[in-house]
Amino acid sequence: MLKTLLTLIATLLLATTTAFAAVDVNTATEAELDGIKGIGPGLSGRILEERKSAPFKDWADFIGRVGGVGNKSAVNFSKEGLTVNGKKYSAAAAAKAEAKSKQKEKDKTASHQGSDRKARSSADKNAAAPATTPTAAPAAAPATPAPAASASKN
Repeated sequence: MLKTLLTLIATLLLATTTAFAAVDVNTATEAELDGIKGIGPGLSGRILEERKSAPFKDWADFIGRVGGVGNKSAVNFSKEGLTVNGKKYSAAAAAKAEAKSKQKEKDKTASHQGSDRKARSSADKNAAAPATTPTAAPAAAPATPAPAASASKN
């Protein structure tokens, strides 16, 4: 009986501690964010700055907007009790964040290639433009055969 009562109390304490340990990134203070292992003053400042523009929709949004946070750190923060809109980090969030970062990279590459094409197009137009001052072409010099290599017999 006493053993069962102690187990019940321990379980109850563990459950309440876990419930209070959750820190939501959209409502947390700087001190609460600093309390998460792996989040220091610099990162908590970046989180609060990004949060001013708009609350984080999900983990993918959080990872995409806060510099220095990737999938690996998100897993660690979630284990320490950080949530986004009350949700822990999951594999689905990782896949969504990965797809979002790949799309950003693809857009950046496409934008870069487009500016390269424009630059090449301008260069091609300049090269193809006729010369503005006509000049007489010099007469072609007759080709002279190269001297034959002498074969010496020693």
